[in-house]
Amino acid sequence: MMRRFEDARILMYSHDTFGLGHLRRCRTIAHSLVEDYRGLNILIISGATIAGAFDYRARVDFVKIPSVIKLRNGEYTSLEKHIDLHETLKMRQSIIRHTAETFEPDIFIVDKEPMGLRGEVEETLAYLKTRGTTLVLGLREVMDAPHLLDAEWKRNDVMRKIGQYYDRIWVYGPPDFYDPLVGLDVPPAVRSKMDFVGFLQRSVSHDHGDDHRPSGDYILVTTGGGGDGAELIHDVIHAYQQDPTLTHRALMVLGPYMPAKQRRKLVRKGSKIPYIEVIEFDNRMEELIAGAKAVVAMGGYNTYCEILSFDKPALIVPRIVPRQEQLIRAQRAAELGLIDMLLPEESADPLRFAAALKALPSRNPPSVNAKGLRLEGLPNISRIVGDWIDGRGGKEPLRVIKR
Repeated sequence: MMRRFEDARILMYSHDTFGLGHLRRCRTIAHSLVEDYRGLNILIISGATIAGAFDYRARVDFVKIPSVIKLRNGEYTSLEKHIDLHETLKMRQSIIRHTAETFEPDIFIVDKEPMGLRGEVEETLAYLKTRGTTLVLGLREVMDAPHLLDAEWKRNDVMRKIGQYYDRIWVYGPPDFYDPLVGLDVPPAVRSKMDFVGFLQRSVSHDHGDDHRPSGDYILVTTGGGGDGAELIHDVIHAYQQDPTLTHRALMVLGPYMPAKQRRKLVRKGSKIPYIEVIEFDNRMEELIAGAKAVVAMGGYNTYCEILSFDKPALIVPRIVPRQEQLIRAQRAAELGLIDMLLPEESADPLRFAAALKALPSRNPPSVNAKGLRLEGLPNISRIVGDWIDGRGGKEPLRVIKR
């Protein structure tokens, strides 16, 4: 492709209050687009505390806004305890608006939260709409249980505002996997804006000269950001402790957001088992998954895309509170024969978990049952963006996979 645009600009927003999923998804899309279009510049607004720990390709950069952390009970707090949450949100809103005014994007892509955290993006959406910016809402293929999402959106009048502001809605999955708005009363005007672009395929970067993968066979155990991943790591360690015949080498990645006390405890426990290696964080997870014999994970969106991209046998133990997104995704993927799943209460049984772990490396990879399930999200997005920027302001995209 490699078409050249003179000075095309895309602004992306990633609220990042819990985990790394939103930033990693935005970064994946941004890197794919600048690879296809040499004149394109992309700026990602992120609240992730470790946004700077990742590599960014030329013409992709990020603006860090003050971090707000989502607690396990669903409430929010400022990362800096001495700053009031309201003040933090005011700063975030101001930086987002000022960035949009200065950067002057042709396209603004908002990840997952239609109005941003506590509505912080609505003012910027209204401003950019007046200057003709194409406004895109990007949704995971699974958002949450319908009754929970419906209640949340009704409280904040979100559906009406989506219809008011957004030109298009990209669903990062195929229509035959799951509909993120199933069970909601979706106006025809909003439904007509939805494009199911497909899952976002991942690849191993060749920008680094060194081989980042560990040598030998290993099962990768990943908790994503790790904020709520301690139970999974504990259950894996417990399975190894209780079943001496479980001898697969396991590489465990705790995640940067795992609380320090839990992290220290798990590192100490894991160090006593010769088959387990524990690391805290790796900014090149794609390479670790590509090199693994199989994957054990909680099943967030990005990890799931990586499992499919590198065709790895996988065992998913999903988070079930406060959101049911991972549970719904795992149930659907298990129904299609793409992965195996254990509920958290099942993985807490060490012998049952050990049996599942022993069987995992010989499990069929997802491709055996995929039945044409393709990861077309990145090329489809690239075609849509190219069509838009060629027309500079056209709101009708290339038709991709329509619901």
